[in-house]
Amino acid sequence: MSENIRFSNLDRNKIIQNLARTKFDLVIIGGGITGGGIALDAASRGLKVALLEKGDFASGSSSKSTKLIHGGLRYLKQFDFWLVKEVGSERAIVHKLAPHLVLPEKMLLPLIDGGSYGKWLTSIGLKVYDILAQVAGDDKRIMLEKKEALELEPLLPKKKLKGAGYYAEYRTDDSRLTIENIKTSLTFGAVALNYAEVTSFDYEEDIISGLHFRDGLTGNEFTLKSKYVISAAGPWVDELRSINNSKKGKRLHLTKGVHLVFPHEKLPVKQSVYFDVPDGRMIFAIPRGKITYVGTTDTNYDKDKDNIQLDLADVLYLISAVNNMFPKINLEMDDIISSWAGLRPLIHEEGKSTSELSRKDEIFVSDSGLISIAGGKLTGYRKMAERVVNRLSKKMDEEEGIELDECTTDDIPLCGNDFKKFKHVKKYISEIFERIQKDGFTEYDAWYLVTTYGKQTDTILEDYSIQKDKDPYIRMAKAELHYGINYEMIATPMDFFIRRTGRLYFDIESIPFLLDPILDEFKSIFKLDDSKILSWKEEMLQEIQEHSVFTIDRV
Repeated sequence: MSENIRFSNLDRNKIIQNLARTKFDLVIIGGGITGGGIALDAASRGLKVALLEKGDFASGSSSKSTKLIHGGLRYLKQFDFWLVKEVGSERAIVHKLAPHLVLPEKMLLPLIDGGSYGKWLTSIGLKVYDILAQVAGDDKRIMLEKKEALELEPLLPKKKLKGAGYYAEYRTDDSRLTIENIKTSLTFGAVALNYAEVTSFDYEEDIISGLHFRDGLTGNEFTLKSKYVISAAGPWVDELRSINNSKKGKRLHLTKGVHLVFPHEKLPVKQSVYFDVPDGRMIFAIPRGKITYVGTTDTNYDKDKDNIQLDLADVLYLISAVNNMFPKINLEMDDIISSWAGLRPLIHEEGKSTSELSRKDEIFVSDSGLISIAGGKLTGYRKMAERVVNRLSKKMDEEEGIELDECTTDDIPLCGNDFKKFKHVKKYISEIFERIQKDGFTEYDAWYLVTTYGKQTDTILEDYSIQKDKDPYIRMAKAELHYGINYEMIATPMDFFIRRTGRLYFDIESIPFLLDPILDEFKSIFKLDDSKILSWKEEMLQEIQEHSVFTIDRV
């Protein structure tokens, strides 16, 4: 992004003019974690890169994962050693790139009578996991006896429990990881635009030479020139292949994953637990600040990809799984305070069930030059990006004699990371708490700011210090909003409450209190009329309803 053009929808016209007058080496379609990773990889290798996203950044699958950077322990059962090795090794790398955003999280794997994992096989499996994932030091797995497991997690079933495996994973906010990858790509000259839907392609001698996109905020159409195009559109990859007349051979197989959010006091697990369900699946229960969330389901999906709904079967399945593993807990539907449902864009394999489908990514190249990538896992986003840019590099070498540099994204810190080690993150959280506690903020508030924005918290606190509202929480939310509008392309209240701050999932009860002050700020900054503000208010209240239990069809 040019120095005099901010990554802000306040400069949207300038960004679009820049896109329209530039011939790019590469245009990426899709502003999720894969597209963001590709933008950073390609731009850091010297390519002139543009990224277009039809909705908001991370608004598809990349805000609806289990929000773990984890090694895929269950893939050992499928003997998928390659996948375990790669994503296991990536955990430490992604933690290094953003230690404020990718947080160490011990995982407890209970061993129960009649469960999927026996003690001996679990011990061997976790040992293999450590070796494949190159786990070192205190993060190496340990096996716990029943008494030790219950000390760590008293909610586990005493009668059925035989012991537990205890190993290391990482927790993240997938939306924030996506936006920080995109922002980091801008420092290498990339240009990125949200609410920009690709509608068609241009061709020269049957080879893609550019594309047309519609501005989702104005409805205007624009043309963009590019030598190469990569589609990283997740569940929408096949639609773009259809527009390109290249949907043949392998196709996507979409499965739905649902997560439910409970107040932490309703499900007060002390650390993350990865546990059995009677049908053989495994479920995560993950504490996060004020809440605990559980997931996920894995069911075939062929409905509207832009409006993924929970249904009663999803909800009852997860509640039953939790109540089965934690007999002291008696969760009910009315305990749910929020939820999310997303799609996995897997590669179809005839005769395989949803849980058997490979999580490996695949690259498709059409005769007209469209490169598409699908499949994969959040944890492996950086390696997925490296593979597809390597494929592009090979293509550029063959067609133009241009050799790209090797991938270096394993050593490029993401925006917000000015920390050498995780202990420095913890120290910074303490420093932020010291600065804000006089205004009534809690340690959780300091933790939230740092694990959301990293060192960018300093910019937010500078803005906070000049806000005039009496209530400190309104002042802080406005400071966050200003940061998101000025530096992170926030265009709507939904961008703010759902993807930039995660409040819809992790702090939903704060939204009714903050909604009107935030809407007033939108009105002032973007010079909007009352009808627009009212429609946004209705849309945000609808989002709150749709993510709560009360709109689930119980019939």
